[in-house]
Amino acid sequence: MTRWTLVALALLGAGCASLPSSQELDALALQLHQTSFTDRGIAKIDRIKQDLDQQACSSEQPPAESVAERIQAQARAAVPHPAEGYFGDWREGEKLAQNGRGMTWTDASAAPTANGGNCYNCHEISRQEISFGNIGPSLYQYGKIRGVSDLKSPSSQGIVEYTWAKLWNARSYSACSQMPRFGHKGLLNQKQLAHLMSLLLDPQSPVNAQ
Repeated sequence: MTRWTLVALALLGAGCASLPSSQELDALALQLHQTSFTDRGIAKIDRIKQDLDQQACSSEQPPAESVAERIQAQARAAVPHPAEGYFGDWREGEKLAQNGRGMTWTDASAAPTANGGNCYNCHEISRQEISFGNIGPSLYQYGKIRGVSDLKSPSSQGIVEYTWAKLWNARSYSACSQMPRFGHKGLLNQKQLAHLMSLLLDPQSPVNAQ
């Protein structure tokens, strides 16, 4: 529903007495959402509740620099160290990256293990792909471009930690990133993210080996 539709509804309800303020329109939009949506399967009404990040990034104006910095700092501070290590199997990571299923109301479970990463929908992953999205940058040669030739090398530590934080919560380094906050929102678990880490950084994965 557009802002002008909300204006029309507000004016109709108020008898055209005055033009509603931006705050009044926001309150009306929230009220309409709350009364228009219902729980369906695993898709619960609490999905429309916005946290600080979403509120700041849903505005017509980008958040102030101080707010953006606070969002990023809070996101980075909440990123956990992986309990079983940063890396898994890039083959499993590729399956996750090419799987767009999960978190729909028809799914039987909301468990992360039922979800894919849907990476292909926004990124190029390898040269073998026939179709991929371009909302995000190409991930082809992601590790090679960043100089990761050995996953255990101390020189790779910085990019390893950055990549983990980016996958866990993309707003760790970009306050209003549109990338899903996979770990932070429980969309993928740590083991799944470790598989994606290997896809992106393992020299033998199709991302880097070609």
